Amino acid sequence: MNYLDGLNIPQRDAVLHKDGPLLILAGAGAGKTKTITYRILHLIKQGVAPQDILAITFTNKAAKEMRERIEKLLAEDKELNLPVSFKDKPFMSTFHSLGVHILKENSRLIDLPRHFGIFDKNDSKRAVKEALEESGLDPKQFEPGKIMNAISREKGNLNTVETFSQSAGNQYFPRIVADVWQRYEKILKKEKALDFDDLLLKTVLLLRRNKEVLERYQNIWKYIHIDEYQDTNKVQYTISKLLGEKTRNICVVGDIDQMIYSWRGADIQNILNFEEDYPEAKVVVLEENYRSTQTILTAANRAIEKNKNRREKKLFTKQAEGDRIGVFGGYDEADEAEFISEKTQELIKKGVAPRDIAVLYRANFQSRVLEEAFLSNSLPYQVLGVRFFERKEVKDILSYLRAALNEDSLTDIKRIINVPARGIGKVTLLKLFAGQKDTLPAATREKINTFFNILGAIKQTASTSKPSDTIKYILKVSGIEQTLKASKLDEDLERLENIKELVTLATRYDNEPASAGASAGEGGIESLLADAALASDQDDMIKDQNAVKLMTIHASKGLEFDYVFITGLEENLFPHKRMGTSNEDVDLEEERRLFYVAVTRARKKLFLTYAGMRTIFGSKQVNIPSEFMIEMDEELIQSEDRTGSRKSAIKTIYFD
Repeated sequence: MNYLDGLNIPQRDAVLHKDGPLLILAGAGAGKTKTITYRILHLIKQGVAPQDILAITFTNKAAKEMRERIEKLLAEDKELNLPVSFKDKPFMSTFHSLGVHILKENSRLIDLPRHFGIFDKNDSKRAVKEALEESGLDPKQFEPGKIMNAISREKGNLNTVETFSQSAGNQYFPRIVADVWQRYEKILKKEKALDFDDLLLKTVLLLRRNKEVLERYQNIWKYIHIDEYQDTNKVQYTISKLLGEKTRNICVVGDIDQMIYSWRGADIQNILNFEEDYPEAKVVVLEENYRSTQTILTAANRAIEKNKNRREKKLFTKQAEGDRIGVFGGYDEADEAEFISEKTQELIKKGVAPRDIAVLYRANFQSRVLEEAFLSNSLPYQVLGVRFFERKEVKDILSYLRAALNEDSLTDIKRIINVPARGIGKVTLLKLFAGQKDTLPAATREKINTFFNILGAIKQTASTSKPSDTIKYILKVSGIEQTLKASKLDEDLERLENIKELVTLATRYDNEPASAGASAGEGGIESLLADAALASDQDDMIKDQNAVKLMTIHASKGLEFDYVFITGLEENLFPHKRMGTSNEDVDLEEERRLFYVAVTRARKKLFLTYAGMRTIFGSKQVNIPSEFMIEMDEELIQSEDRTGSRKSAIKTIYFD
């Protein structure tokens, strides 16, 4: 069968378009990943070298899925001259991983070692707190997270500490941010590290300031694909534009109706203005949905059409009409949670796999009462947000590896110099970091030397061994394995199991080649450390437990389930109004897009629930149903109750 036969007409148009800019407006469940992967296959079949192709998406999970699909298509195509060697494959990654790749290959140009550190959010918060204290400010008065968010937003808008300091003037809060930011940058420089936002900002600055470097990557990647283009911020947009400006063979894929990240800098104008940036662009609209029933799609279409800042698009499917949407109004949040757990139990008894059910909520605090209900009914569940790479024992092992590769990484050394306990106290650490090691007692110096010898041995092993063998070596040589095995505590044995899971995960990187400038054994290590540092909530689904998924709607983006509960559909909760803000501050269009995303996660059946009364921050609040629920058409919904019996939906209208 011809590889184009499985595509609908708009998908085929997108796949067959070769040269010049291409905008694919892909509705939820409209097969955008299939379209991108088949387009890449078609380019290769048309004679484009695989290594000339770049594909960027937003999560490690999505990049991995795309990579696996491409490899499968290439392997199965009998007309291609295969096998294609590993180096002759398209470059597929996230924006941040792309930044890591470019910066590592050019680390000498930015005055960093190849194995520079990458601060995660916790590392950055700790460093900002330290910078606040150095400034003589109280971290309790000036919350480090708030300062960090301000710095992050500025970096996403292509501002450096120098440009921001100049614009801050004498304004009170901006001046504080500028001062803390300068001290924060000194901490990063001292530890030879970058934070998440630097991975993109420094990449843009490098490409702008060094014409030779920019031309090299423009010549490497002649065909560029950017997924989830509606979620790009200014710095991501600039990377895309710089890399694509020579050939203009840039294909962007996105859905204006699924732009839900303006709070972290995403700019909807990037996708709305694509045709202004590239007047010769071809535009393809994908509207046929392969995921949901028509009932679910009709509800999604009618909800999103009320937005004005969008392009007209109507999802449709050739699948069945499907069940009506179940609506439940609970007395309070406990009643709502009990309904969800009872309905979930009912579905599981009918043979539905727990992993095919998801419970979505607008705010994290909603998960507590849901977890209680699931626990009391002995239902298997998994809360997304507790990340594998955030577990202490996993971070300890990775800190050993990072510290071995970069001995200036004081954050990692501080974390593991006493893991397991070596009797090195805080005063000793302060003297060590101040360069006063020679003033320490001989016995203490011996302990420190032993620790750094361990790091040296790990560095040597990492340069010649597979990543999985290096992790095993760290577990043994550090003394962590012996300590955990000797413990009688169940949680310590569980920690050991988690480290063994890290070894299993590391085997995925065992055969990865080294990029330019790295030793033979370091390719996989670099990728493992980058993926660990840049992991998202969805990446915690590495081991897909057969359990009901509980998560925020933001975390559900890109996922799909047979049965979906959207909870807390009450005014001020969803659409969400933050405490201390006015109704004018609520971005209703973005909240509606978020509702659209939630609705289109469901394949077979959707439930909408709300509570008439909810306790928030210790006080009970009487609620009215969300306008998103009140707007639902009568013919699409049916009421549900706690016993599982159904009655015709009654729409309640409230008057102030």
